[in-house]
Amino acid sequence: MMKFTKQNFIFLVGGIIIYVVDIGVDFWVASKYFCQGQYGWGILILCFRGLSSLITQVFSYEWFKNDWEGTDTGKLKWIFLVHLFQCGIFIRYWFALKYGCQAAFKQKSSGDASETDHPNFIQKQAVDAVADINMLRVFKTFLETTPQLFVQIYILMEHGKNNFCQYAAIITSFCSISFSTVDYQISLRKSLPDKDEFRVLPKLVYVFYKLLTITSWILSISLITLLNVRSSVVLLIFLWICGFAWTLKQHTTFCKSKKMEYLYRTVVGIILIFTFFNIKGRKTKVCISIYYATHTIITLGILFVYMFWKPSIIKEIHFTIVSILTILSLLLGIIFLVVYYRLFHPTAYCRPQACSDEVDGQAGQKDRVETGRFQNFIMQ
Repeated sequence: MMKFTKQNFIFLVGGIIIYVVDIGVDFWVASKYFCQGQYGWGILILCFRGLSSLITQVFSYEWFKNDWEGTDTGKLKWIFLVHLFQCGIFIRYWFALKYGCQAAFKQKSSGDASETDHPNFIQKQAVDAVADINMLRVFKTFLETTPQLFVQIYILMEHGKNNFCQYAAIITSFCSISFSTVDYQISLRKSLPDKDEFRVLPKLVYVFYKLLTITSWILSISLITLLNVRSSVVLLIFLWICGFAWTLKQHTTFCKSKKMEYLYRTVVGIILIFTFFNIKGRKTKVCISIYYATHTIITLGILFVYMFWKPSIIKEIHFTIVSILTILSLLLGIIFLVVYYRLFHPTAYCRPQACSDEVDGQAGQKDRVETGRFQNFIMQ
């Protein structure tokens, strides 16, 4: 397992700041819509916020229950109340800051330390605490941030009106997506054996791959929504059903209870609407190729529908700009994807016996100290 460094601690603090700013921007944008009499958009923004918060709190509390099984029930009751008031993520940040500070700045030598103060034990606690937070942030990113980004872009395209709060929401969404995806990959590398450090260049390539493919897809969905809202809803529901069916076929074992496992599969189905999410430690070359080939076909199909159904729109400058951005971001995103998997993915340079595709999902655990959620999943 890799060490939890001072740089990782700084990234953790940056993640907290982005998380808090993102919450503030959500309520600010919603309040602006309410003040302008656009109650539908305001309610939709708050619904995304509420849904993501509820689901992340449920998972967070379930993980606390699993980790603290057999301990004082009074602590669990207190933890339950904190999660009931939608503040569980801040408890996790407190633990992560505590363990991270010890791991990065206050390590004792192995000879002078007790078992619970042993450097390896403290490193494990810090890595596990941050890994749990980053998994929850991935859930939040694709349950709230990405759908909100789609809504803001759609409003700009539909009404042509823009203001500072909309631009702030879009910029914050992009920052949140970038931080959550990179932080998650860092935690993933640290939690799995025989994985090299996630260095600056691989981070940039990975971020550009994710951001560009997600941006292209959001623009495509926005275009079909402008054309026909029902068609857009039907497409999204169909894609979610396909993603959910795929998770069922994978026989995921992320949670201890069946109810939580189905909730996890439901969330993964939503994530798969926007980006590829590897939920098993297996080769993904075929799956990821099919996934992005499907996205490319749908994107080109939407543009061709505009050409034949509403040719008058093609002459408008905003459609030309959006079309170019959609195709260009998709093309560049796929190029960055290929570069990442050819040069920077762990299977490109790790030892043969240790090679397997990185897994984006996690699974339940038996002993927190011995195996983390990431490791338990990949080793199954």
